[in-house]
Amino acid sequence: MKVKGDHFETIWINKSDPSLVQIIDQRFLPFDFRIEDLHSCEEMYIAIRDMHLRGAPLIGAAGALGMYLALIENSSEQISESYIADKAGYLKSSRPTAVNLAWAVDRLTDAIKGKKTTAEVIQTAKEVSLHIIDEERTNCRLIGEHGIKIIEELSLKKNGTPVNILTHCNAGWLACIDYGTATAPVYLAHDKGIKVHVWVDETRPRNQGARLTAWELQQHGVSCTVIVDNTGGHLMQQGMVDMVIVGSDRASPFGDIVNKVGTYLKALAARDNHIPFYAALPSSTIDWKLGEGATETPIEVRDGNELRFIEGTIDGKISCVEIIPAATPVVNYGFDITPARLVTGIITERGISPANKRSIFTLFPEKS
Repeated sequence: MKVKGDHFETIWINKSDPSLVQIIDQRFLPFDFRIEDLHSCEEMYIAIRDMHLRGAPLIGAAGALGMYLALIENSSEQISESYIADKAGYLKSSRPTAVNLAWAVDRLTDAIKGKKTTAEVIQTAKEVSLHIIDEERTNCRLIGEHGIKIIEELSLKKNGTPVNILTHCNAGWLACIDYGTATAPVYLAHDKGIKVHVWVDETRPRNQGARLTAWELQQHGVSCTVIVDNTGGHLMQQGMVDMVIVGSDRASPFGDIVNKVGTYLKALAARDNHIPFYAALPSSTIDWKLGEGATETPIEVRDGNELRFIEGTIDGKISCVEIIPAATPVVNYGFDITPARLVTGIITERGISPANKRSIFTLFPEKS
């Protein structure tokens, strides 16, 4: 994707200094576009935990590169298994819900087993990290190629008038590597000349929709409107939404979707108004060990200050304003679970599947 005409991805290894990982620091968007330098495993852990970067595919890539930085930090001639296990566990603890994080860290640690020298371990870690980045980028593009078919069909039914798409949180290129998951079909449709308009949930408390999704859609020239989170149901009742498409931080092989809190409510409203509800996700987001209903998913409970304070600009400076009485208790659940019965389909890199185990395993037979 492009920022003011220049192509960017969300995470990369510095070409001049391979011991430096760089990211787009999402905390300051859309007010300020900043690149953050990460030199260590600890700095990557903080970046993931404190949401300098976020989004399941991106968190996975960051976890792998966090391991890469941890291995560079180790000055021993031979890196011990205990050191590797310790750093892997440390990174995986930064965000418990998004399964891509554990998937990528485990994939890297498996790949470096048996490597004899530190140089060989580091080189392998670098290659695996870059391969994960390339895979996720490709998967997002393929999600777009499959998902655009749904938008094309809706456009034909509407005789070319804009297809109104509602999305929640940010499942765009900022959350992935490039293209995005939920936004990939939107970008491809826009580029093909299909008229689309996106209703963007603000997504309290961190406003990823208002601050990130709206910003990146505008950078690409896609028509969009930010709405209060609770407006979606009203728009659906008024016939102003043609489809809902969201991302996912973890999905079960039965078709249940774990995503940013508030997704479940959108799925309920979509079902009540006979509007198709899709989740777009790469296979790295599917937790193949997860049971039906995904009820054993660890739901992240985040710092209550995210709820107590709202962030914006005052006189050009980013500032926080307290909006809840100080003595009032708060709880800040990060995710909820949308059961498969409310999901019209799951858009993956291999195609679109109904939200049921048989169909999902038909797309991914090697996982059965």
